[in-house]
Amino acid sequence: MTLSIIIVSYNVRHYLAQCLRSVERAIKGLEAEVWVVDNASPDDSVAYVQAHFPWVHLIANADNRGFARANNQAIRQSQSRYVLLLNPDTVVGEEVLAACVRFLDEHPEAGATGVRMLNSNGAFARESRRGVPTPATSFFKMVGLCAAFPTNRVLGHYYMGYLKEDEANPIEVISGAFCMLRREALEKVGLLDEDYFMYGEDIDLSYRLLQGGWQNWYLPLRILHYKGESTQKTSYRYVQIFYDAMLIFFDKHFARRYWLSALLIRLGVRLRASCAYAIRALCRCRRRVCRWLHVDRLLSKPKPVPESLIFFGTDQAWQALQDVASRANLIAQRAESERIGDLPEINYLVFDPDVYTYQHILQVLAEQPESRQRSYFGFFSASQPVLILPYDIFE
Repeated sequence: MTLSIIIVSYNVRHYLAQCLRSVERAIKGLEAEVWVVDNASPDDSVAYVQAHFPWVHLIANADNRGFARANNQAIRQSQSRYVLLLNPDTVVGEEVLAACVRFLDEHPEAGATGVRMLNSNGAFARESRRGVPTPATSFFKMVGLCAAFPTNRVLGHYYMGYLKEDEANPIEVISGAFCMLRREALEKVGLLDEDYFMYGEDIDLSYRLLQGGWQNWYLPLRILHYKGESTQKTSYRYVQIFYDAMLIFFDKHFARRYWLSALLIRLGVRLRASCAYAIRALCRCRRRVCRWLHVDRLLSKPKPVPESLIFFGTDQAWQALQDVASRANLIAQRAESERIGDLPEINYLVFDPDVYTYQHILQVLAEQPESRQRSYFGFFSASQPVLILPYDIFE
């Protein structure tokens, strides 16, 4: 077996279905298997996968075991030469997996590779390549120097902004949203550290690969990453898990060697976490006051609200989409041209993946004209008649 693709999912049934459809196309010609580990989703994800994707190896956990532990469950049961950790809120192009496998075959020194992730409006996701968050790198990030000097090799090292987006380069940290690993490297450095419930485990594994003498690589192969649809980032639980993961990493790798710097970083992380808690508490209080005063219009919108859609697809899918849009009070139009530059500035472009390849859709997403505001992308097809947008699902 060449490749095992492992997707840990929680409560994102339709995003998972879309991800699996793109993966199914991308593994054609590869000796590959797909594992879905469901962490006790309440949205019937298990039954949906069983009914629509019988070729998937499914592990249904009775409770939420976290990202690291769930991935390790499938890694231990798989037997392939390479292992891909993939988030359920992603879409991969048809050529991406084969290209990554080919790269690892040709570069035996590479322990893992990541790819060029696009946000839901086509913008480059900085998390596609990162530096190890040493005390110095973390300090520059927390005080804003990384943001102020993104292309500086020292101050901007956290996101490695001095590297070109369209060139392959060795990097330090690969995102767990898409991380293809050499099994030989995993066996030597160990699996994901299960002390991390969620977040931080990709940084830890990437760092251990480097310490073990392996290289981590960034490849300019496009995937779409909705960036967190599988988590609720506005919750207090998210804040706790995220900042606890950062502290686990510092305690594990830097506390002894750089005890004073690590102490300062710990204080900084605690301060950032406290600020995050305070901001969320204030936002909740503000919402309650506005609703009590019946001035909901003063509430800020935390996510883009679609006002109009332009659809690229079949007549059959267009008829079905009109019904969905009508129920959701959305304005939908049929595209008259396939040239995105000819279209008006709108909120969402909706593509039918039964007509267009995911590779083509991702290319259009990434290459939106500089002269127009970036549009968000959605998916709808006759085979999956659910309107999937970055922040909303309409059935």
